[in-house]
Amino acid sequence: MSDGHFILRTPRLDLVAATLSHVDAELLSHAALALVLGASVPADWPPGEYDRSAQEFFRRELVSGGASRVGWLTWYAITRHADGGRAALVAGAGFFGPPAEGSVEIGYSVVPAERGRGYATEIVTALVSHALAHDAVDEVLAHTSDDNVGSTRVLLRCGFRKVGPGSEPGSVEYRATRLSRA
Repeated sequence: MSDGHFILRTPRLDLVAATLSHVDAELLSHAALALVLGASVPADWPPGEYDRSAQEFFRRELVSGGASRVGWLTWYAITRHADGGRAALVAGAGFFGPPAEGSVEIGYSVVPAERGRGYATEIVTALVSHALAHDAVDEVLAHTSDDNVGSTRVLLRCGFRKVGPGSEPGSVEYRATRLSRA
């Protein structure tokens, strides 16, 4: 816990777990989100599939589940300046909800200008470790498509294994378990 929010620190990033105030600010404007995060927000925010409807879904989850949902939904990935202060928002990542039957599903998306710098691998590594540290989580699931080479590489680097077709047409399911990461 740091400045009232749940934060994971990686070598280059602060991962900030979204609270209702974060998501409300995000839905309001880039300037409001920048203010609550203490970091610049790129003009092309939000990235990829983390669109307004996803933000509204996470807001509903935070309203219905309250503080118990914080850490099991959206996380903001923010680079740090050399002095340790927050610099720029580069990615959104997180889970689709709290553990259910021992599983959580992860998703992540890096803003286009920051792709290819290893941020996704750093984020996924930290979030998978965080999830598997909880007794209620035995595995982390991820879905992508075979043609998303970047996402597939990230998952394989982070200890996931391909298990077969995903729940959506054209998707592939990957899993990381306590044993596969040992």
